[in-house]
Amino acid sequence: MNLASLGRAEPFETKDGSTIRELHHTELQSLAEATLEPGQATERHYHANSEEIYLVTKGSGELEVDGETQRVRPGDAILIPSGAWHMLENDGSSELTILCMCAPPYSHDDTFFS
Repeated sequence: MNLASLGRAEPFETKDGSTIRELHHTELQSLAEATLEPGQATERHYHANSEEIYLVTKGSGELEVDGETQRVRPGDAILIPSGAWHMLENDGSSELTILCMCAPPYSHDDTFFS
C-alpha cells in the first residue's frame, strides 16, 4: 500500500505561483493539495498535455477557464481540459485550498504562459 499524508508532504511552489503539497505522483496521474492565501492568484496558464480536476476544500474564489469565470466554494469540482487557459484567485479573507488531480501528472514543463 502506498499511503501519503499531507502532514509529511513537503510544500513547493509551482510555475503558476501556487504552493502545493504533492501526495501522489505516478506515471499516469498526480494528486496534490494547492493553497492560495487571501489576495493571491495563480498566473493565467494552460497545460498542453494534462487535464486537471480541482476540488475546492476550503475558502472561496474566482476561477476562470477559457474566458468563463465562476465563483467556487467548498464541495465544487471543476474539470479543466488540457489546453484550456485558466487561473484561480483567492478574493476571500481566508486561505483557499483545493485538491488538484492531474492526468498525466503535473509537470513544470507542461505549464505554459501567454
